[in-house]
Amino acid sequence: MHIPDGILPASISISGYAITGGVTWYSLRRINKEKNPQEKIPQASLLTAVFFVASLVHIPIVFTSIHLILNGVMGIILGYYAFPAILIGLFFQAVMFGHGGLSTLGINAVIMGIPALFAHHFFQLRKAISPKQQIWTGIWAFIAGGGALAMSASIFAFIVLTNISPDLDAQTEQKAIYISLAGYTIQAIIEGMFAAMLLSYLQRVKPEILKN
Repeated sequence: MHIPDGILPASISISGYAITGGVTWYSLRRINKEKNPQEKIPQASLLTAVFFVASLVHIPIVFTSIHLILNGVMGIILGYYAFPAILIGLFFQAVMFGHGGLSTLGINAVIMGIPALFAHHFFQLRKAISPKQQIWTGIWAFIAGGGALAMSASIFAFIVLTNISPDLDAQTEQKAIYISLAGYTIQAIIEGMFAAMLLSYLQRVKPEILKN
């Protein structure tokens, strides 16, 4: 889901940086309004490292393999800390391992970071709508975690499909994107299950983590 350098026109890459700059500014503003803005820095640092390493752990699925993104989990746990945390993780992935690129860093942050914020807000709805039983925490976490990945895949597919280079075979590229979406559907289910198990466990042993 990382878009590499040289795929997108300069205007899209610049727009990605502009959106990322705006969302980062807004996220930091929301963080500074909290009672203790530094309280979640250790959690953010830990999950940034997990997000960074997760791209190296590939899970075999039939004829291909996937790796966890975990942007939904980061959004649920970190709230507005998630967007700058994902941006930092993407930067180091691009610099150290060539996952994505520096010219597309902004657009990749949009693809993975904005769904994380949606996951955060969606998960917070559980407080007003559903009972506080652990099973409901798992259900909301499954939808938020898997939904964030599905949203990221949809944004990724839309951006790539609408910006296919005329030098490439459009039909071949479209077919490859549609096939990748099928893989992301499986991945979204896996991420949702992981989020449900993790958040249900945290609800039981350390519920204060979820009070963001």
